[in-house]
Amino acid sequence: MKKPVYILAIESSCDDTSASVICKTKVLSNVTANQEVHAKYGGVVPELASRAHQQNIVPVVQQALEQANITKEKLSAIAFTKGPGLMGSLLVGTSFAKSLALALDIPLLAINHMQAHILAHFIEDSATKQPSFPFVCLTISGGHTQIVKVKDYFNMEVLGETIDDAVGEAYDKSAKILGLTYPGGPLIDKYAQLGNPKAYSFTKPKVGDLEFSFSGLKTGILYFIQKQERINPNFIKENLNDICASIQYTIVEILMDKLKNTVKQTGIKQIAIAGGVSANSEIRKRLILAEKHFGWTTFIPKFEYTTDNAAMIGISGYFKYMNKSFSDSSITAKARLKVTD
Repeated sequence: MKKPVYILAIESSCDDTSASVICKTKVLSNVTANQEVHAKYGGVVPELASRAHQQNIVPVVQQALEQANITKEKLSAIAFTKGPGLMGSLLVGTSFAKSLALALDIPLLAINHMQAHILAHFIEDSATKQPSFPFVCLTISGGHTQIVKVKDYFNMEVLGETIDDAVGEAYDKSAKILGLTYPGGPLIDKYAQLGNPKAYSFTKPKVGDLEFSFSGLKTGILYFIQKQERINPNFIKENLNDICASIQYTIVEILMDKLKNTVKQTGIKQIAIAGGVSANSEIRKRLILAEKHFGWTTFIPKFEYTTDNAAMIGISGYFKYMNKSFSDSSITAKARLKVTD
């Protein structure tokens, strides 16, 4: 009888320290320690992030093992995020994973964070269906906006991406203009649900069919708010819900337009979303509607697998383990890494 495959996964690419234990494709635990220290700075401070990872990693891993009800001696391999991300943060997770794998004399699995967001769709969960290959994934987060053709677990092709800012940054910068706290994206989503999405119109960028651009939109929002505040200093306060709804409507329209173009060009009607912004209620709603209107099959991850989490690193690690794609102890973290690397 074969021994079950238990993988301990560690994710430390940005400001969340996360550890998960996976048995084959099933999540046994997924523990994340958030870093609230960054809120007062309006963004992630790399030095503070790496220090917090050092404090959090041991208790988070311990908790993940306890919740999974296994000892470290039962582990088959250690998976960790090698990049992309903040170098200081990545180094904490990389060093810990290498040391533990060496101490336990088990394989090491280096995982691409961007691939892991996409592969989160293969976590065993009765509440979600899984895509078959090939499918298209819209990866949307604070650092990335990409349309990826997924041919196999580790065979991916970028069809289109942002030429400047990521969609998550557009949300957060817009929120900052409105005086909302960081992270502002979820707050825009919250207020948008109470407002009129057609109250104000913002210009969509003119770029390639599968390209994104958000810097012009951010500037347009800034100039619009400045102009309105000159007329009425209380403009934001009196119209916050409508402003948020209009911003969100424009951003989601841009995303949906690009997905329609992708389906037209590729003929692939299996559409998945991944990354932190895939938690957004409007993009989820529009994708569900697209199943009815365009005949797409859409794949929307559970909320806990949208943001940075170790379970997605674990599922990627499982597929690498089955391929025997192990890394040796000379592996290094990389702040910059493409989804195709």
